[in-house]
Amino acid sequence: MSSLKGWKDLPLATTVPASTSEEVQTGQWRSMRPVWNEAECIHCLQCWVQCPDNSIKASPEGKMTGIEYFFCKGCGICAAVCPKKAIDMRPESEFIEQ
Repeated sequence: MSSLKGWKDLPLATTVPASTSEEVQTGQWRSMRPVWNEAECIHCLQCWVQCPDNSIKASPEGKMTGIEYFFCKGCGICAAVCPKKAIDMRPESEFIEQ
């Protein structure tokens, strides 16, 4: 007979709700910042679809309106999928206030 306990034999435990990026300012983690060039953008929203942090802002009309840096971790997926290269990844150090 197996010495492993079944789930019914395990002691009761509590659960703790996980944090979400809506509650945590994850944008401070990044080392690279996406910079959007509105003049080059064709508003295809590939960046919006692919962003894992929901950091791309879009209007109800389906146009990109900017980047929410509060949540953006700087992964660069948005820049990689942009067909017009309208998003450029730059070192976060360029944006530190002197």
